[in-house]
Amino acid sequence: MTEQNTGHGPGAAADAPDPDDNRRQVLYWRLLARLFDHEEQPALESASLAVVEDIGLPPALLDPGASVGSVVQRHPELAAEFDGLMTPEPEQDGGRDRAAEVRRAALASKVLLNVFASGSGTVTAEQLARWQSDAEWFERALGCRPGELRGGRGGRGGAGRAAAGGGTGVGPTGTGVGGPLPDLSRLIPAIGPELGSIEAGLVKRMRLREVLADPALAARLTPSMSLIEQLLRDKDNLSGVALANAKALIRRYVDEVTEVLRTQVEKSTVGELDRSVPPKRVFRNLDIDRTIWKNLTNWDPEGERLYVDRLYYRHTSRKTTPQRLIVVVDQSGSMVDSMVNCTILASIFAGLPKVDVHLIAYDTQALDLTPWAHDPFETLLRTKLGGGTDGTVAMALAQPKIAEPRNTVVVWISDFYEWRQQELFDSMAAVHRSGAKFIPVGSVTSSGRGSVNPWFRERFKDLGAPVISGHIKKLVHELKTFLT
Repeated sequence: MTEQNTGHGPGAAADAPDPDDNRRQVLYWRLLARLFDHEEQPALESASLAVVEDIGLPPALLDPGASVGSVVQRHPELAAEFDGLMTPEPEQDGGRDRAAEVRRAALASKVLLNVFASGSGTVTAEQLARWQSDAEWFERALGCRPGELRGGRGGRGGAGRAAAGGGTGVGPTGTGVGGPLPDLSRLIPAIGPELGSIEAGLVKRMRLREVLADPALAARLTPSMSLIEQLLRDKDNLSGVALANAKALIRRYVDEVTEVLRTQVEKSTVGELDRSVPPKRVFRNLDIDRTIWKNLTNWDPEGERLYVDRLYYRHTSRKTTPQRLIVVVDQSGSMVDSMVNCTILASIFAGLPKVDVHLIAYDTQALDLTPWAHDPFETLLRTKLGGGTDGTVAMALAQPKIAEPRNTVVVWISDFYEWRQQELFDSMAAVHRSGAKFIPVGSVTSSGRGSVNPWFRERFKDLGAPVISGHIKKLVHELKTFLT
């Protein structure tokens, strides 16, 4: 017969509730109530205030009107705690630090509520800027660089640590050392599109034309993909100061993204070494290792000297056979992110030596943007987003440009939900069989989320030209492979 625990004796202490567990639960119940149910909000607010004050954190953490940035500005010692807040930590001896879990719960609740409880009604420029700032703190809490998850200008920061998954440590779920943490390798890619969706909703709730007409309000806007999409859709309805402010925002975003993509493109050089051309006999081309190796027979052991009778130089001349890059971009409403990214990418390749870039945009009509391919800003201002999709009109412009198939690559960016799909696919297959490299791209967004018509996906796979879908780095890699 087993002894039951009645609250007395040796087992009582082990079953007594831990005060830190209670504090953590209060904070998370408040988080859930603010997101889903407001009936118990007053009681949870007062209980959470007592918890926050008890653990030495500022009450401003519970103020929904205070941004994370403003809290950190008043309490700069908290900045380090927000960085990597939701990433796994190394195991520590001594078991769970329950007090640390409560502190992390309070900080994580602040970030999550500020980002995901976006409210309703009209949004001001100041509110959008505050949300964007809070989203950056949320990205930092996940171990990413600001702007990275929302398809922006950041590169990989500490996200590798967050995406590793499978680690142990004190996590935002309060599981503690040794407990399981969320699989952030799956979580992080899914969060990016959701953040983008929230941001797009906030932009749509703005009276954007009124904001753009006021230079002071427009100056508060931080360019993002969602904002750029709205500006491109509405640019024909803007004039004067509003149009000038819209162009300035588009220019800022284009310049920021261009800098990131140019770094990716320039990581490898273009062209193979041409050994038929003698190397230039200058010091910077001197191959010291080879020179020593080839002259070892001239070593004087008595004098311990190496006599060099011939110098060897590195080949630096490269084969630069002109390559033609034809980029065809679907400019329908569902492909805005790809349109912006690929227009910028085309302009970067247009600046490389011996690369002849042509750019075509289409919906139910096609537009040859090649004269402006070197300037993504001017290109985007000439696009008209929206409408249906008929790739055959774009193919009619693209095919005559394929003069030398073996030196031509055709990049086709679309979701491939086409009106005349069989006719378009047949012409794409013909381009592929001609010897040109045909690269179908379903999504080249920074977040990596996109939809591709399954009918086209299967046929491209059978053709031997599978659809590239994901981060724009995949397309950069494919293009550099062809051009090197």
